[in-house]
Amino acid sequence: MKVLVAGRSGQVAQSLAARSTPERVFVALGRPDLDITNRSSIDAAIAAHQPIAVVNAAAYTAVDKAETEVDAAFAANELGARNLAAAAHAAGLPIVNISTDYVFAGTKTGPYVEGDPVDPQSVYGRSKLAGELAVAAASPAHVTLRTAWVFSPYGHNFPKTMLRLAADRDVVRVVADQYGSPTYAPDIAKAIDVVLDTILAAPDREHWRGTFHMAAEGYCSWADFAEEIFAQSAARGGPSAKVERIATAEYPTPAKRPPNSMLDTSRFRAVFGHSLPTWQEGTKACVEAVR
Repeated sequence: MKVLVAGRSGQVAQSLAARSTPERVFVALGRPDLDITNRSSIDAAIAAHQPIAVVNAAAYTAVDKAETEVDAAFAANELGARNLAAAAHAAGLPIVNISTDYVFAGTKTGPYVEGDPVDPQSVYGRSKLAGELAVAAASPAHVTLRTAWVFSPYGHNFPKTMLRLAADRDVVRVVADQYGSPTYAPDIAKAIDVVLDTILAAPDREHWRGTFHMAAEGYCSWADFAEEIFAQSAARGGPSAKVERIATAEYPTPAKRPPNSMLDTSRFRAVFGHSLPTWQEGTKACVEAVR
């Protein structure tokens, strides 16, 4: 059985491809083989690979650049998501869509649940929310998974940046007043496997459809995350640095980040019977893989 994954070079797409087995092959495609802004390209990929499901792991994720590249962000995150969902629906396939904690303003006290009001504060967040709505409108057989602070051994991400900085300096300044759940992409990939198992076991059931929060267990600040990265690295003889905790105001960025990205994952656990590991476990696994 094949699963068509949109997005070849992203962290989740690469993690899914690494999970391929003879029983379930994740076919991760990107341009020029799959252009999600072009419906005919998606239809051709589905016809060629005959998948049992589609996973949308393709996205415009340059949060700050999106503030000036609005059209590009919406082309990938809204139009691309709509095209994938519509093509999957036309082929009779379910779609799993990856979204983000950035659909929330971050002003709530405590973790966000799926029914909380959305209020994205950045172009990236608005484009991902538009993608959620587009997927829901195009396909009733959809699962949207909101996750947070994704990292992995692949590509550019926070742990790899911290380790690079620690190799050159003794002190690294890190924001300490934004909170969320750093989520390891291979753990996301495993959870998507579980979601697919649930869908395939009961394709006509309603319980698995809709939006779910899926992130690592536990919460921390970016500064806490950095300290854990350095501790894990130092334990393996790698680079480490002292973390200087700073406020968001001391590190201005073009895009506004939610101060609270904490997601309540209880609905995901109840429906799919699966919990992701803690963010500390994910951090350990990532540092070991990078080292």
